[in-house]
Amino acid sequence: MTWSEMQPLLEQACTETLIMVGWSTLIAVVAGLPIGVLLVLTDKGGLLQNTVVNKVIGQIVNVGRSMPFIILMVALMSFTRWVTGTTIGSEAAIVPLAIGGIPFFARLVETAVREVDHGLVEAVQSMGGNTWTIVRKALVPEALPSLIASTTTTIIALIGYSAMAGTVGGGGLGDLAVRYGYQRFETGLMWITVAILAVVISLIQFAGDSAARSLHSRGGRSGPGPKLRLLKAKEPAATDVTKVA
Repeated sequence: MTWSEMQPLLEQACTETLIMVGWSTLIAVVAGLPIGVLLVLTDKGGLLQNTVVNKVIGQIVNVGRSMPFIILMVALMSFTRWVTGTTIGSEAAIVPLAIGGIPFFARLVETAVREVDHGLVEAVQSMGGNTWTIVRKALVPEALPSLIASTTTTIIALIGYSAMAGTVGGGGLGDLAVRYGYQRFETGLMWITVAILAVVISLIQFAGDSAARSLHSRGGRSGPGPKLRLLKAKEPAATDVTKVA
């Protein structure tokens, strides 16, 4: 197969992969972020401590993470057909990709939010902040570098899932590699597909790492976060002045 024959196939496959991964990542981040935060808030000692809710959500997330993606795709075929009207193509593949990505990202969010300094949370509480204010002004901004890294990891995982989705008619680079590289013995096209995936993943990892480092060097905060940290840091100094007086 010549390059002129490969080019339109590669362009279409790259577009399908971009659509699948882009939409599934967006859904996974939008749905997984509140779930991950809720796991922290409802845990023992959390602001919304509720053991029952925490265990129920935790078990659902664990089941979603433990299920192999190929099995998840098959199990969700009826739901996928109900949502998209079909079980074949890149649009249909978005459904299992998103559902598989949500629990994956939620656990990463939980880990990132747990790393936030509890002293900052106490500082916001002492200033009269409610739970929503603490989440919006302290937890999420402070965990932002880790959340960026978690999003990068999720994107890379979904690219791998999308390649797997291609083996069952999901389209994209995985489908191209199987149909032409394996079934039609077009080894050159298969290795080009592998190279494209490797380059894309490397670029995404580099961009994610750079963004996370940039945010971390600035403290990982936005808005009034630095002011809250500053107020907390000044309290011991004020106490020392009183003692000297």
